[in-house]
Amino acid sequence: MKYSEIWHFSHPEHKLRFEYSEFPFKCDGCKEPGIGSRYKCSSATCDFDLHVHCAMVVTTSSPTLYHPFYAKCTFHFMPSPPGDTPRYCNACEKDVTGFLYHCKACGFDLHPCCAKLPPLLHVDGEVKLYLYRKVRSPCHRCGRKGRSWSYRSNCKTYNLHVACVRDLLVENWHHHAKDVLLPAVVSYGGHRSKGKKVKKCCEIAALALQFVISALLGDPTPLIAGIVGSFMSRA
Repeated sequence: MKYSEIWHFSHPEHKLRFEYSEFPFKCDGCKEPGIGSRYKCSSATCDFDLHVHCAMVVTTSSPTLYHPFYAKCTFHFMPSPPGDTPRYCNACEKDVTGFLYHCKACGFDLHPCCAKLPPLLHVDGEVKLYLYRKVRSPCHRCGRKGRSWSYRSNCKTYNLHVACVRDLLVENWHHHAKDVLLPAVVSYGGHRSKGKKVKKCCEIAALALQFVISALLGDPTPLIAGIVGSFMSRA
């Protein structure tokens, strides 16, 4: 459930208004990139933004989270990482520097957006991407097996580590991504085929990448996937 305006403990000075933007932003809660839906400070003098996932935690009845990948864990929301030891997200393997969900018993951590990654992404009429904790098939980006959570297509042809997609996102956040993102997927995903099959494989692989990126940015919708694609295609 979304509210048009909220008060948030992380920014008590002003209300935050729900809005939708096609421009990227950095969430001031989890410190991770975002795009699309967000809560933005209502004051023109502030530049404060929150992912919807990060903003809505204060409106829920309980600041705890249960994830099917960790059946024995109870994740508690925390505004900052506990202790002095650097921590990383068990989903994407990246550092945790802001809001997080932490399991005290196991020591596992999840970024809010990673914790809310959809178990299923509908890429098009042919391809669906399912989220797995681990898969045995190699990743289109790095060519390795294992590592972080992964999205794998229902046809088992396309596999993308969440960590690898996060790497690409961070590496190219302030740059035009066309020359890095597309070849990274295409070079691994389409080299075994020829002709029209290569083109189709590359198109689906690139589209799958767009959807996973949009999910990591906190807004896994077809519209945002299209916007991500437009950023990727700009020269």
